Amino acid sequence: MGIFSKLFKKNETVSAKNVEDFVSLTRVYFQSVLAANLGITNIRFIPDVANFKRLFKIPTQGGRLGLGEKAASRKMLMQDYGISENFFKEIDASIKKCCRTQNDVQAYLFMYQGFSNDLMMLVGNLMQWKFRLPSIFKGALHTMTEKTIHDICTKPVWKQDDVHKTAMAVRQYKERLGYSEAWMTEYVFNVVMLAKKEPKKKDNQEEAKK
Repeated sequence: MGIFSKLFKKNETVSAKNVEDFVSLTRVYFQSVLAANLGITNIRFIPDVANFKRLFKIPTQGGRLGLGEKAASRKMLMQDYGISENFFKEIDASIKKCCRTQNDVQAYLFMYQGFSNDLMMLVGNLMQWKFRLPSIFKGALHTMTEKTIHDICTKPVWKQDDVHKTAMAVRQYKERLGYSEAWMTEYVFNVVMLAKKEPKKKDNQEEAKK
């Protein structure tokens, strides 16, 4: 089971791989890198790491908070979700670039949250019908996601004002945070594929109740 599945002791019908757990594990990695890089010692400052550490009983490595949690969350993301090495390298580089002191942490996390929220909302708007493709067309969906991300990052003008404003905001976030189109595609595609599985699981549970 995933992090929240274990944490809240959900029943075994819950999928081991879901959006909530993927996003949570990603946050754990972010916060672990911040803790390790900046010498954060107050675990209350990084709540996702605190939950993760307690749940999986991760020992503190070398007396530094974040090192063990970073390695453990990275391993889970790679094994359970097939996340690439470059995904983590870009996070590490982004945090190194933007967070020089602990005072930079809250602003960085706020900026990343805005980036992630706007990106997912925009992709959802632009790819509506494409999300209905069956999971067997995984390759085609990945190509479409990649193209949509490229359009968001390069297309100068969008017909709808709200889409144009959000695309420009995402582009600004991207430049400030230092993430590539490949990173954005990998993140979005994993969320999309996991989200596609969840309604089916719910529908199956409803059928079982009838």
